[in-house]
Amino acid sequence: MIAVESLVKTRGGVRVLDEVSLAGAAGGVTALVGASGSGKTTLLRCLNGLETFEAGSLAVAGHRLVAGPHPPATLEVLRRDVGMVFQQFNLFPHLSVVDNVTLGPRVVLRETVSVARGRALDLLDRVGLADFATARPATLSGGQQQRVAIARALAMRPRVMLFDEPTSALDPAMTAEVLDVIVDLARSGQTMVVVTHDHGFARRAATWVVELAAGRVARQGPPPDVLG
Repeated sequence: MIAVESLVKTRGGVRVLDEVSLAGAAGGVTALVGASGSGKTTLLRCLNGLETFEAGSLAVAGHRLVAGPHPPATLEVLRRDVGMVFQQFNLFPHLSVVDNVTLGPRVVLRETVSVARGRALDLLDRVGLADFATARPATLSGGQQQRVAIARALAMRPRVMLFDEPTSALDPAMTAEVLDVIVDLARSGQTMVVVTHDHGFARRAATWVVELAAGRVARQGPPPDVLG
C-alpha cells in the first residue's frame, strides 16, 4: 500500500530526507518516530504531495509520485485516496460540525446532501461526537475538534490515513480521547502512517515503526524491536 524508495528532500542545501526507504502493508499502521527535526513531518507531507522531492520515488494507494513538481491532476486523485489529519484542527469556524464533515464529500465526491450527511453522522457517532453535530467548532474542546477533523478525513473514504502528531496541541486527557479513536481505526484495518513522539501509543497501535535520525532511517521493524 505504501512504498518509499531512496527519497531525497533538501532545504537550503541540507538533506532533510536522505535516501529514505520504507514500506507499509495494507491494513498496517506505520509509526514514524525520532527527535524533532529528524524529517518525520517532511516525509509524511511527501506522502500526500504537500512537499516535492529531488530524488527517489514513492507510491501510495496505487498512486506514484516521482522527483520534481507534481501535476495537479495527479495530486487530485492521490488526495481522494489519502487523507491527512494535521496538528492543528483546521475546521471551518462558520460551519457546524456536521457541515465540516460533509463539505468534502459533497464538493469533491459529488455526494448528495442526504448521503453525505448520513455518513457524517455515522462517523461522528464513531468518534463519540454524535451529540455535537450541530455545534460550532469554537464550542468544542481541542480533543473534540481533533476528533471532528478525523471524521472529516474519513468521510472521503481514504485508503490511507496520515496523522501528523495529532495530539501535540492537546493536554493529556484530550490526548487520550484522540489516541483511543486512532487505535480503534487501527483495529478496524485502516492503513495509517502516524508521526508521533508517544512511544506508548506506538507500541499499542503500530504494526511497524520507523525511527528517523537526521533525515535517515536509523532503525525500522516491529515495535518491540525498535522501541525496546
